[in-house]
Amino acid sequence: MIKRFLNLEWKQYFRSSYWQKSIILNILLIFFALYFVVVFLGMGLAMYPLLKKFYPDEDPLIIFNGFLFYWILADLFVRFFFQKLPVMSVKPLLTLPIKRNKIVNYVLGKSAVSFFNFLPLFAIVPFGVVLMINGYASATILVWMFTLISITLIINFLNFIIENLSSEIELSFLPILLTVGILYGLNHFNIISFTELVGNAVNSISTNPLLIIIPFAVLVLLYYLNFKELYKNLYLDNSLKTKTEQARTTNLEWTRKFGDIAPFMQLDLKLITRSKRAKSSLWMLGLGLLYGLFFYPNPVYANQEWFFVFIGIFVTGIFLINFGQFIPAWDSSYYKLLMSQNIKYEKYLKSKFTLMIMSVIIMFVLSIPYVYFGWKILLAHFAAAIYNIGINSHVILYGGSFNRKKIALDQKAAFNFQGTGAVQWIIGLPLMIVPMIIFAILNYLISFEIAIAIIIALGLVGIALHQKIMSFITARYQATKYKMIDAFDQDN
Repeated sequence: MIKRFLNLEWKQYFRSSYWQKSIILNILLIFFALYFVVVFLGMGLAMYPLLKKFYPDEDPLIIFNGFLFYWILADLFVRFFFQKLPVMSVKPLLTLPIKRNKIVNYVLGKSAVSFFNFLPLFAIVPFGVVLMINGYASATILVWMFTLISITLIINFLNFIIENLSSEIELSFLPILLTVGILYGLNHFNIISFTELVGNAVNSISTNPLLIIIPFAVLVLLYYLNFKELYKNLYLDNSLKTKTEQARTTNLEWTRKFGDIAPFMQLDLKLITRSKRAKSSLWMLGLGLLYGLFFYPNPVYANQEWFFVFIGIFVTGIFLINFGQFIPAWDSSYYKLLMSQNIKYEKYLKSKFTLMIMSVIIMFVLSIPYVYFGWKILLAHFAAAIYNIGINSHVILYGGSFNRKKIALDQKAAFNFQGTGAVQWIIGLPLMIVPMIIFAILNYLISFEIAIAIIIALGLVGIALHQKIMSFITARYQATKYKMIDAFDQDN
């Protein structure tokens, strides 16, 4: 049965349009995977001499075990945001004479062989081999390695339980942040020394192999809890259940002032305020507004004038970047219906453009207090706002014509890369890097004032040519409309 499951997933993956259209992205992911493998392998080989160098009078194994608490926290934190339960397309299987427990066991077993679980082995195994070469008992090191493998799998299944508990919360990442933060704080301020507790526990298991039954029992318990939860929800009609909520209405009468684009603006505003994924565009506004506080109070950046425009573009354009990069994928679930209506594509794009421009203006006004750190910063933010309106708004709209990935609006937003493709990575160059390079060169060769004037001038040119640029972008969207409809029909 497992062989059949693997065969079905293999065909599903390589026969999908996603595979043919995202070969470059797949190659990039393979490159990053190999990079981390090499990094962890290097860490495993270099760990023993490094520990002997910095702790010459201590046992390297005991010192290493003392740092395991930080590894557990970091692993749990990263997994929460990047590792998802590998749920296969089980609905067609539920109508066949296949036992549900076999399907659930396959899904959980597949999660156990994920890249996140294999990666630590490239550090654990080499370090263990080096320890044995340097005189440590083979039995002790083998038990130690098996203990760390058990801890890795415990983190794997614990992550899915935390995700399930957090899925109903508006800001679903808050529980993991609070948990990790509280544990780290208790350890850091010596209220509870988790580094000693974890280190002593692993040391005890290494010297007394019978204690390995404890992490094994915890692993079995977590596997059972995950199995029970998945088994309970593995029904055809489970997806038909809808959560009843009290209807909420929002007064959007003010949008009527924008004329014939008002219906599209209302649609976008409802999308942003009601869906989990799009709602991230709102709370990201606060992060963007406070972004400058990470740099401006630091004396190191006081004379880094070439960096001011980069920060200004991010602060004033946070909504433009976060919301605009997924145009028109925000509407992917009903894009076919939208395109079948008697609407002008130009009005559809104009509504998106208007929302982004309004956000840039609002964010600039809210960022005016940054003048406290110097008038040059205010000028840089003003220039960045003009550049965002005249150049970046058009660049990001044009980049949207290459979007081919559907977005699930009901998924949590934090560190969710679903719907992200090569376009979102490439578009960052003209948005952020190009204006910073132009400004830095002019600021270095001529003066700060001339560099600011050129950035503003570029933005004003974009504003003056707005109609012609929008006509070109609209033509591009119309030319690729049917490709988008076909791509958004895919469930990859």
